[in-house]
Amino acid sequence: MQVLEFELGGETYCVDIDYVSEIVDRGSLTSVPNAPEFVEGVMDLRGRTTSIVNPKTLLNVEETGEASRIVIFDAKQFEDEAAIGWLVDEVDQVLRVSMNDVEDPPMERSDFIEGIVRRDDELVVWISPTKTESAA
Repeated sequence: MQVLEFELGGETYCVDIDYVSEIVDRGSLTSVPNAPEFVEGVMDLRGRTTSIVNPKTLLNVEETGEASRIVIFDAKQFEDEAAIGWLVDEVDQVLRVSMNDVEDPPMERSDFIEGIVRRDDELVVWISPTKTESAA
């Protein structure tokens, strides 16, 4: 399996690369009145209105500065085919991961977490975009 690694608040996270459609620079976002706290706004991406989510808010990650990139997810991967992107501080790399290196998520934080990936001397939190969509 391949994952896309990215940074949030100084920590490394990843998502299954099969969910990722593209990565774009952060542009201007339009605020949406009465939107949930984790929705930063919407943007026009090639004629499609795309909701931009701040995963730091969903995961209770400390804000460390302005996110510079947006990971856009493949809408076909979601039940309602919603166009969604995540604000991330930095995109690191695409990496091949063995399922033998994936541990179950900690019980108290398993709402959005698929597992914990052991990589070298580092632990990487694997997040499920489809689970975060259900929070929306």
